[in-house]
Formats: sequence, structure tokens, C-alpha cells
Amino acid sequence: MPNNDFNLNYFDTIIHSAQNKLTSIIFALIVFFIGYFIIKALQKPLKKWLTKLKIDISFHAFILSLAKITLTVLLGMSCLEMSGLVKATSLVTALSAVGLAVSLAVKDSLSNLAGGMTVLFTKPFEVGDFIDVCGYSGTVTEIGIAHTMLKTVDNKIIYLPSSDVAKAQITNYSKEPTRRLDIKFSVGYQDDFEKAEKIILDTAEKSGLILHEPAEPFARVCAHSSSSIDIQFRVWVKSENYWDLHFYMYEQVKKAFDENGISIPFNQLDVHIDNNK
Repeated sequence: MPNNDFNLNYFDTIIHSAQNKLTSIIFALIVFFIGYFIIKALQKPLKKWLTKLKIDISFHAFILSLAKITLTVLLGMSCLEMSGLVKATSLVTALSAVGLAVSLAVKDSLSNLAGGMTVLFTKPFEVGDFIDVCGYSGTVTEIGIAHTMLKTVDNKIIYLPSSDVAKAQITNYSKEPTRRLDIKFSVGYQDDFEKAEKIILDTAEKSGLILHEPAEPFARVCAHSSSSIDIQFRVWVKSENYWDLHFYMYEQVKKAFDENGISIPFNQLDVHIDNNK
């Protein structure tokens, strides 16, 4: 009889322990699913909050993704400990080991991650800027952790690894509201260069695109070349009007030179023959 009582008590203990364990696991699963839906629901309010704080839109996707991953991992760790399946200390140790193994396996991706964070925080450019980087030119359409996306003027999409972008020399044409347009015009030695200078300045004024600050438009002789007199033209313009004025000046100055009898010389060589030798 004592043995039978012992066996019954032993099995009762096991059954009771299993029931408690199962209850803990079910409760932990319920908490996890409720918590996960709460985390998803928090994305929209967080996005609105980021907009109100006037944080650069380039950071929004990164912050939302980081918040979701962090909260989900913390929720998962809490639920595992709540279930009694894993102790918190054991879980942290296991995650550390897994993290080390993963970091070694995806070191290139981590390099891109570091590069993406560098670009996001140093902000050499923003979404919508026109830049030169890594041998490509285009408008920035997306700044991500893994890559930066450019749209070229002929509508191609270029994906550049963030690690390359972070190390590259970057030229940002949109950072400042104004730019200086520099063009060199050439006229013949027989032409009136002062008249040519006036024509260039008058043509620029007619465009309606030039700025008189921080400096007045400038057109002066800059060189005596082998076949021409070169006139350097400089003018300030709003960044968005740069290319419009660039093409306008080349077209309209050519027309004005033709109307006023001023030639645009091509390379030529004068040969003098001495008949006395």
C-alpha cells in the first residue's frame, strides 16, 4: 500500500506540474499575440509622431523598423521566460552566441548597415536631392539601411550599397538654394569683344532667370586662345533653374551673335610662307 500511495502522489505531482506548465505556455502565447498586435497598431501613431517632430523623412522607415524589431524581441524574451521554458539568463546567453554567429555570417550586410546609419545621421543628402556618387548621377528616391536608391535622368533606378556610399565622394547639387553658372564663350579676333560681352549680359537679363545676389552677372575676356578671344560668363541662379538657363544661354547667345555679325571661331592654323627663302 505505501508503494501505491507513493506512485499515485508522484503521478499527481507530474500531472499537476504539466497542467501548470501548459497553462503558463498558453498564457505566454496569448500575451505574445496580443502584444504583437499592439506593436503593429503602434506603427501608425509612431509615424504621425515622427512627422509632428519634423524628423527627416529619410529616418522614418529606419526608426519604425528598429522600434518594431526591438519591441518584438523584448516581447518574445518576456513570453519565453513567462512560459517557464527558458530562463532569462540562459536566453540572453543563447542570443549572444547566435548573434556572434550571425554577425560573422553576414559581415557584409553589417557593413551596409553601418554605412546606412552613417548616411542617415551625417545627412550628406536627402530624399529628392540630385547628387553624384560612386560614378552615378541621379535624384535620391530612397535612403535605406542596406542601400541608397537613385533615379537617373533617363529614368533608370540605381541601387547603391550603403557601405560604398558612406565611403564615396559625394557631390550634392541640391543642398544650396542657389548655384553659380559658369560658361565660356569664344569670339573671333576680328570681332568687337566688348560688344560681345554686352550681348551676353543682355541675353542673360532677358531670360528672367538670373539673380543679382550674391554677385552681379559677369562677362569679361579671360584668355587669348590660339583661334579665339575667350569670354568668361558667370551668373547666379536658383538651383532649380540652373539647367534651364544653361541651355538658354547657349542657344540665345548664338542667335544674338549671328544677328550682330559676331563669329564663333573654330580651331584653325595660319601658315605663312616666306617666298624669299
